[in-house]
Amino acid sequence: MAKKTNNSSSCSFCGRGEAEVNMLISGISGYICDTCSNQAHEIVAETIKENKAVPDINFDTLPKPREIKEFLDQYIIGQDDAKRYLSVSVYNHYKRILQKVLSDDVEIEKSNIIMVGATGTGKTLLARTIAKLLKVPFTIVDATVLTEAGYVGEDIESILTRLLQVADYDVAAAERGIVFIDEIDKIARKSDNPSVTRDVSGEGVQQGLLKLLEGSVINVPPQGGRKHPEQKMIQVNTKNVLFVCGGAFDGIERKIAQRLNTRVVGYSAKAKNQNIDHSNMLQYITPTDLKSFGLIPEIIGRLPILTYLEPLDRDALLQILTEPKNSIIKQYEKLFSIDNIKLTFDKDVYEYIVDKAVEFKLGARGLRSIVETIMIDAMFHSPSENKKKINITYKYAVEQFEKSDIHSLRIA
Repeated sequence: MAKKTNNSSSCSFCGRGEAEVNMLISGISGYICDTCSNQAHEIVAETIKENKAVPDINFDTLPKPREIKEFLDQYIIGQDDAKRYLSVSVYNHYKRILQKVLSDDVEIEKSNIIMVGATGTGKTLLARTIAKLLKVPFTIVDATVLTEAGYVGEDIESILTRLLQVADYDVAAAERGIVFIDEIDKIARKSDNPSVTRDVSGEGVQQGLLKLLEGSVINVPPQGGRKHPEQKMIQVNTKNVLFVCGGAFDGIERKIAQRLNTRVVGYSAKAKNQNIDHSNMLQYITPTDLKSFGLIPEIIGRLPILTYLEPLDRDALLQILTEPKNSIIKQYEKLFSIDNIKLTFDKDVYEYIVDKAVEFKLGARGLRSIVETIMIDAMFHSPSENKKKINITYKYAVEQFEKSDIHSLRIA
C-alpha cells in the first residue's frame, strides 16, 4: 500500500528519496519505489519463464508406447493402427532426443509421420492429444496458405514462427516441439495443370519443406518475414522437431486400386484380388501411391512413417458422440451445468444424430453441427427461464433439425 512518508524516507533498494520517485511504498522495516518494484516484477516473471520453458522430459517420465496409446484411447475412438504407429514414433523420437552420446557413432534419424485419412477421422485430434500428454510446444499449420518465397502467402519459415509463439519464444523448448502440418495433400504437384500461371503453392512448397523436415538451422522471423523486414532473425534448429503431416488425399483410393490391379493375370490373380477390402482401400497405401498423387520422392523420404485412418462407421460415430472424455455430449452437459442445469438425452436421440451424420458423410465433425442445430433453441432460452433440468426427446430433436437449413449440407 502506498503511504505518505516524511522527507527522510528513501527506497531501500536504490536509495532515492521520496521527492525523486513517483511513489514510495512502505514495508515493515523499509521502503521500495515504483521503479524498483517494476524491475522486481520483471525479474520474477523472467525467472518463472526460464524455469517452466523447457519441458521436463527424461527417460523416467517419458511414457511408453502402450501408455501413450492408452491415453489416446481416452479421447479418440478406434484408429488402433494409427495410434500404434504414432505412439511408437513419438516414443522413439524422444528417446532419440534424450539418448546419451555413445562411442559407436550410431545416429538415430527422425521419425516424421504422415497420416492419410478422410476428413473428420481424427488426424488433428491425434496430434493434439499427443502434445497434451507430453506437455511440449505444439502448433497446427495449414499447408494451403504456404507459397514459394516471393509470392503472396506465408513463407515456409512461418511454420517455425508459430511454434516459437506457442513456446513463448523459448528457442530451447521450440526445438523439441511438435508441428502438425495439415492439408499436406493440397501442395501436391499438379503436373497436368493446364493453367499457364505458375503453381506457387505446389511442388515449390514441397521443396522448401525439405530442409525443415530433415533438420537444419533456420533463420526464423519472429513476427513474420514480409510485414517486418527489419526484425532480427531467430535461429531455430529443427533437428529435434517432430513433424506430423496429415491429409485427406481425396481420390488416392483410385490410385491404390490401380496399383493393386496392375498384375491381374489369370484366374489365380483374380482369386487373390477378391481378398481385398474395397470399403477401406487406405489400409493398402504405400509411399508409391503418395508419389502417384503428387508428393515428390524427396519429401516422402523425409516422412518415413506412413499410417492411415479408417473411415468411421456408424458404431464408431455413436461412441465418439458419447464415450470419450471430451465427447460432444459431455461438452454440452458441461455447458448447461455451468448454469446449474442438468441436461439429459433420450437414447434414441443419439441414434438419430448418428444417422444424420452418416447421411451427410462429414465424419465426426458432422456430429457437432447436428447437435448444435438441435440444441440452439434450448441454449438460447434456458439461461433466462431458471430451469433446473432439461431432457432432449426424440420428437424435440427431429423438430429442431427439420426446421433448420442444415439439410443443405447433405452430400450426394
